[in-house]
Amino acid sequence: MSVLLLLEQRGTLRQCAFEAASVARDIARGAGMELNAVYIGQSLGDETPALAGFGIGKVFAYENEALRYYSNDAYVGIVESLVKELDAKVVIGSATALGKELCASVAGRLGVELIQDCVGLSWNGGLKATKPLYAGKVLSDVEVLTAPAMASLRPNVAAVVREGDAAPEVVTRPMPEVSLRTVLKEVAEAAAGVVELSEAKIVVSGGRGIGGPEHWPVLQELCDVLGAALGASRAAVDAGWIEHSHQVGQTGKVVGPDLYVACGISGAIQHQAGMRTSKIIVAINKDPDAPVFKICDYGIVGDLFEVVPLLTKELGQTLGR
Repeated sequence: MSVLLLLEQRGTLRQCAFEAASVARDIARGAGMELNAVYIGQSLGDETPALAGFGIGKVFAYENEALRYYSNDAYVGIVESLVKELDAKVVIGSATALGKELCASVAGRLGVELIQDCVGLSWNGGLKATKPLYAGKVLSDVEVLTAPAMASLRPNVAAVVREGDAAPEVVTRPMPEVSLRTVLKEVAEAAAGVVELSEAKIVVSGGRGIGGPEHWPVLQELCDVLGAALGASRAAVDAGWIEHSHQVGQTGKVVGPDLYVACGISGAIQHQAGMRTSKIIVAINKDPDAPVFKICDYGIVGDLFEVVPLLTKELGQTLGR
């Protein structure tokens, strides 16, 4: 019996993989099971030392150029077979767009219970999870009574804690023979230095209040100073002012950063569903009755085109940027 950790990569191991590893270690320890992990990608390379201190016994590395980018056809079969081989009773992945699809597909293949987008995972005689419901207004405690039990952990909700420096054993596996029904023709990668929205520690978002696409540089300058990711409300995306990949909310991405700055966003319930679990929320809006002021930790009633440049200047001087 074991716990299996799904290590997410996009060229290199993602921060969410280390967060999930910290949680998986505690679960394995509480359940008295060994912890193993699976890596699927082009090459784990010299990243093995980064997995030290998580109590991982073995990392099963499926390395091949054809596995560099996510393929449901290939990835799902690998995880499914490994769960059976290792008699995994708990499988933990990351609640990113890629991770949630992989977990859902594997759970469907295995016919097992899956809890997506968890903000807390623990073991108490069984897998217990905490996940937000109703746009984050309610936290639901869920217990899985059957095995294997699967769960995906939301990024930025768990601290990365390493204990010791013991590195896992790497067991290299060849790519399994699989008929790929889909062929990847092109990959559009973000420019170097762009912060991944769902994993960002700081997010600065704009809404209808920015007035048009020509004003995004005002928020981008603040992002550059803070090392933040740029987000947007659905209203801004629907207006064609920015790509959907930046959308935060019920029909966009769910984020849980340490700091969320909402600029010109009214704070409709659909938007709150994507950012309500942020540790600190700062709202900047001209409308003192905007719903966002009911959930924010700090609110500034004012014109964002006056407030944001002042914040950018002061923070730039304070941070030396």
